[in-house]
Amino acid sequence: MKLKFDSSQQYQLQAIAGLVDLFDGQPLNKVDFTITETMELIGSQVQTELGIGNQLLLDEEIIHKNLHKIQDKNELDFTPLKAFHDNGMNFTVEMETGTGKTYVYLRTIFELSSKYGFKKFIIVVPSVAIREGSLKNIQITEDHFKALYNNIEFEYFVYDSRKANRLRQFATSNQIQVMIINIDAFRKDFSESEDDKKSNVIYKESDKLSGRKPIEFVQATQPIVIIDEPQSVDNTPKAQEAIKTLNPLCIFRFSATHRNLYNQVYKLDPVKAYELRLVKQIVVASVMGANSNNDAYVKLF
Repeated sequence: MKLKFDSSQQYQLQAIAGLVDLFDGQPLNKVDFTITETMELIGSQVQTELGIGNQLLLDEEIIHKNLHKIQDKNELDFTPLKAFHDNGMNFTVEMETGTGKTYVYLRTIFELSSKYGFKKFIIVVPSVAIREGSLKNIQITEDHFKALYNNIEFEYFVYDSRKANRLRQFATSNQIQVMIINIDAFRKDFSESEDDKKSNVIYKESDKLSGRKPIEFVQATQPIVIIDEPQSVDNTPKAQEAIKTLNPLCIFRFSATHRNLYNQVYKLDPVKAYELRLVKQIVVASVMGANSNNDAYVKLF
């Protein structure tokens, strides 16, 4: 039995467009390119000695203007320029649980590649359970996305510290690459201290990678990072620092319960989900005690 997916859900398309339109003006291909000693720039891709990475050709001002257009269209509060600068390239999608959050961020990958040529993506999750769920979602939607995007070739895998040399292929491949990794696999970096032995494998030099650290191949790709449930992923300074070590081009944050709404591009809260009949009911938990048998009782005559 094969599952069938509806590719025309308007609220999902609106969320996807909110992220894709951030890069409006980014060329898919560019005839001119420049060569330096270590780098070659070709449109939305950059090639170095370690591999092929994403390349953003838009400046901060254009991204900010695009963000305002998206926020105006989606009836969201505008992000002032200073706040945008302070937030960095972090963008938030708020989607109620059970409305297709994973489908949205997976399809966003193919839209970004199709429209702009971005190829390297990392999905960061808070736990092994959610990691396996994300992997399963890619597996069951693989044929669906290939049908939507002209049988596009792409590779996906779960990061395994025992097979860290797989990151070389992630870096050097010119196909869409999607890596799924849980935060604990790269949270510990003590490479600059005496506690180096406690570092995650991704920060340790490897003979299989010509003495390079696996993280170097990730950094060379300037990946677009997708955080699933960020309130549980980068909720500590150490985790936030770990996300930065990936050298992300930008970060997309997906959850129903964000702690921080960085540069919000889409919002599907419980009320809107109910109005669209995506959920059956809204339940509000009471903070009042249900049993009051021991309360004082006063009767007036």
